[in-house]
Amino acid sequence: MQVFTPALVFQKTPSGKGRDKFSIQCLECFGKNLYIGTKEGAVEYLTVNNPSSQQSLTVREVGKRQMGRSGAIIKLTAIPVLNHLLVLWDGSITVLNMFSLEALPALKKIPNVLHFAVSESGLQTDSAELIVASSRKKTVSVYKVCVDRWECVKQVVLPQEPVLLAALGTCLCVATCDRYFLHDHQSQNTTDLFLHNLGKQNIIANKCGKGEFVLNGPGCLGMFVMMNGTSQHPPVQWPDGVMDVAVHFPYVLALQNQSVHIYSILDQQLKQTVPVHNARSLVPTEESVFIVADKEIQRLSPVPLEDQIHELVNRQRVEEALTLLERVQHLLPRDSYKDLHKNLICTSGMIKFYREAFVEAKELFIKGDLDPREIISLYPAMPVLSEDFTPQTTSVSNAKDLWTLSRNDWPTFQQYLSFLEDFLREVKPTAQGQTCLQDIDSALFKLYLEKGENEKLDQLVSTQNNCNLQMCVADLEQHKRFFTLGLLYQSQGQHFNAIQTWITIVEDESKDPSNANVFQHIVKTLSNLQHKQIIWKFVDWVIQRDQEAGIQIFTKTNAGSHTTFAPEEVFTILNSYPVALTLYLEYLVNESHSKEEKHHTMLITSYIKRILQSLADDHNNESNTEEMRHKLQQLLWQSSFYNADKIYDQIASSSLHVEQAILLGKSGKHKKALQVLVYEEKDQQAAECFCWRTSAGRDKKFTQTIFLTLLQIYLKSSHHVNAAVDLLNKNPESFDLSIVLTVLPESWSLKVVLRFLCESLRGTVHDKRMRGLEMSLAKVETLRHRHALMAATHEKIQVDRGCVCHSCQKRLTGAEFLRRPTGELTHITCHNGESSH
Repeated sequence: MQVFTPALVFQKTPSGKGRDKFSIQCLECFGKNLYIGTKEGAVEYLTVNNPSSQQSLTVREVGKRQMGRSGAIIKLTAIPVLNHLLVLWDGSITVLNMFSLEALPALKKIPNVLHFAVSESGLQTDSAELIVASSRKKTVSVYKVCVDRWECVKQVVLPQEPVLLAALGTCLCVATCDRYFLHDHQSQNTTDLFLHNLGKQNIIANKCGKGEFVLNGPGCLGMFVMMNGTSQHPPVQWPDGVMDVAVHFPYVLALQNQSVHIYSILDQQLKQTVPVHNARSLVPTEESVFIVADKEIQRLSPVPLEDQIHELVNRQRVEEALTLLERVQHLLPRDSYKDLHKNLICTSGMIKFYREAFVEAKELFIKGDLDPREIISLYPAMPVLSEDFTPQTTSVSNAKDLWTLSRNDWPTFQQYLSFLEDFLREVKPTAQGQTCLQDIDSALFKLYLEKGENEKLDQLVSTQNNCNLQMCVADLEQHKRFFTLGLLYQSQGQHFNAIQTWITIVEDESKDPSNANVFQHIVKTLSNLQHKQIIWKFVDWVIQRDQEAGIQIFTKTNAGSHTTFAPEEVFTILNSYPVALTLYLEYLVNESHSKEEKHHTMLITSYIKRILQSLADDHNNESNTEEMRHKLQQLLWQSSFYNADKIYDQIASSSLHVEQAILLGKSGKHKKALQVLVYEEKDQQAAECFCWRTSAGRDKKFTQTIFLTLLQIYLKSSHHVNAAVDLLNKNPESFDLSIVLTVLPESWSLKVVLRFLCESLRGTVHDKRMRGLEMSLAKVETLRHRHALMAATHEKIQVDRGCVCHSCQKRLTGAEFLRRPTGELTHITCHNGESSH
């Protein structure tokens, strides 16, 4: 993979006159300015035009200065803020003007220099900090360099003699003959790093970014060391014989004589190898890295990060591309990073998608904010409805043709369909899903319909959705899913079409046998509908088909429904349907708690008509008749909002004797009611129950009177002697013993009424004792209150000379006085005077 592009910057052409002694020794670069130090002691000044095309670089020679007759230029360093060019030649540092290459006489040479470094963080607008290592000394000198002078401001003693050094601020990274260490010349702190083998490897200690050095460690490991001695990056394993190292994040370049090896700092893997010839060193700049060879200079320009990432994606190395993007985020514009990150996530999802890693693919698609239509468009028979949509998904090498897959490998294609369902359902609530709801809902509709998932399909179309109506209607009609079609119409607000569609199913079940409860669904829909006109349009059809179910349109409406029907409106249509009318009246009376006499009377009349009709029918259902009679009797007993005389006239000539008795009782004709029950209904139990229900909530005297009436009716007939005895024995507490003894026939023996007498006497004694007990308890309670009163009033009262009358404010001198309930003391005469007033 190509991460840098090489280009020739400078090449010395042979002169053709004898042996060419020209040889490049070192290089310094600042902007478009190049300074070449040669082996013959010359400094050449070049400028390089940097057009957008890297294949053609224009180099112009600006100036040249010969430092001496012989001796190589060891090192060149520019200080742009001072326009100085520092030249290490012949063991001394000389300062030249960066542009004229003229020597500055005010800055005398610094002799006996082995190596030097300029501290970047020490650069000021008017001065710079220079670190100088002298030959064969453990001491390094710190110089302050100004425009027209420099001076030694500090001498720093090191633990060992330096062979090579680099400087960042006050921190020196020093290489000696056997080790590397860090030394802060301000705090004088030293941190040992690790040993090296000078005889087998080159010593390298270079700056590489903010607060970091790169070193050639033992075992050919490229070590990254921060100013505090720690490392933020794992070491890089590079080949033997590395001569120089440069860092251009996120890559580190290791130079050998014939090649440059480029490694990623992120994963420590070799990314590119650039062949060179007789190379000496690497010179990094912010824009590129220069390779200094014997006769030429090449420039390695980094391939734009966006292009590198696209290349990794094209090679299916998406994880590597993501790692690279995350680490170089600070080097990219914010918008560019967002777009790249989104594309990478989505591309990674596509690769997972075609590998059938569906869970990971779904997470990546959602994380990458992928347009759901990109996935929908991959599936056959899944049209994208948005006219302005154009697929833009990056193609991947492992892509599959889902159309071919659907024909040749249906089980696998089924897995892809399940993925599409899960993805669309999960992406729908997101911001991206909200932008194309019609495409999502229509695709889910197609999925459920083709897979035969009826429950999910009905749930989708019965709730608020954005399905394309024209497409869905055609598909549902083709598949004969008319019930679902009605649900779709309903969700789209087309209630008339929905109900009309369902009616066709009810009338012809062969059209759509998928749902057997269509009629009940029609009733439920009408009961919750807000449009009266539509309800009136279909209510007659519904009630005609099933009166019991149809009446729910009026009785099962939602609490929040604004559609209400006046009873008179409903009566107009229910008059032809007695069952429905009865049910509606029951709703008004029992659930709506109507107090209108008309409603109660109509319900009772409805019961009576149906009961009489059922009794007249030879094939009547006795259980239903009995149930309705029970409802009628309960209503007659409980309701007080009907005309009892009018109802009685309707059943006076019928066999509804119990009902007649209830009505007579409501009119106060208790004796006649009991006679009907005894003589016509011939039901002793009913007569006794009548007495209990009539006397419920009344005083004891009324209860004794009505039971005595029933007893007297029994005694008038010799056929009811046993009934009379049973009545007495079962209800002794409901009779006044003294009155009963006066009405009993003299012919009755004591044995007949013995049980009644015993129970009555026991009850009488019990009542007497209970009254005595209650009286005793009342006396005790009275005594308790009197005791409390005595305790509150009979207490000691201390009277001394300081006590005064509350009324006249004079002293209480006598032994007699009054104490008010509130505690004040007064003279008796004062109290009498107040009372008289």
